[in-house]
Amino acid sequence: MKVQNAIESKLNDAFDASILQVENESHMHSVPPNSETHFKVTMVSPAFEGQMKVKRHQTIYKVLADELAGPVHALALHLYTPEEWEASGQASPESPNCMGGSKGDPAMAMKTGQGEGS
Repeated sequence: MKVQNAIESKLNDAFDASILQVENESHMHSVPPNSETHFKVTMVSPAFEGQMKVKRHQTIYKVLADELAGPVHALALHLYTPEEWEASGQASPESPNCMGGSKGDPAMAMKTGQGEGS
């Protein structure tokens, strides 16, 4: 959980967030068990007031540059102002199951424990 902890720590330090949820969604993808490669971030912060979604994402990418250059393969961002969060019903969208990658690759299936007899 060291990557997840680093993401949480950096975002907490960089933003005055009323809500910060960092979910490791690696288990939904074709990666070895206990991987920390795919994350979903839901954050509510007044810092996003007046910013378009692209600018919000760029701000997060800058804060998490080391993680994105290294272990993090995918980062789903759901970034809201407090007003947007209220209007959303206070829930971020569910992430879809992985449909690509190497799910059909027998070698990867063996690495992830999803091969025959697992």
